[in-house]
Amino acid sequence: MLIFPRHGSTKDKEEKMDYLSYKTVSANKATVQKEWVLVDAEGQTVGRLATRVANILRGKTKPSFTPHVDCGDNVIIINAEKVVFTGKKMENKIYQRYTGYPGGQRETTPAKVLATHPERVLEHAIRGMLPKNRLGAALYRNLHIYAGAEHPHQAQNPKVININDIR
Repeated sequence: MLIFPRHGSTKDKEEKMDYLSYKTVSANKATVQKEWVLVDAEGQTVGRLATRVANILRGKTKPSFTPHVDCGDNVIIINAEKVVFTGKKMENKIYQRYTGYPGGQRETTPAKVLATHPERVLEHAIRGMLPKNRLGAALYRNLHIYAGAEHPHQAQNPKVININDIR
């Protein structure tokens, strides 16, 4: 004759605890280790570069990734004016914005934006891939984009990475 323990017995709970010898560890603001990363955008396709940078900003390349915590790295992008688009997107893609006034919808192309403010093309692409909440705004502040090869973050000793190696 088999006797099964009741569901609420303490012996049953103790047996369950024995085989749960590991726990899921969630990162928090105090335990996150942020680094500074330098990415060269010369010759890179805008969308592919943006997805990889967005993953670094989120922290998805780290084993301690936690979705609700800013656990990503600080990213510096140089040579933003040398990014490329595939196909005819340089002339056919349209960026739309609205001034807030009646009839205030404005349109521009990536070619015009690259001629005046080359950083904005990558800013627009990367920001669209981040969460649309307070966490996304905090992650966006970890992004620094510069048109030339010079940047003012030498004191942080950024680690130069090849963006094509990131998946």
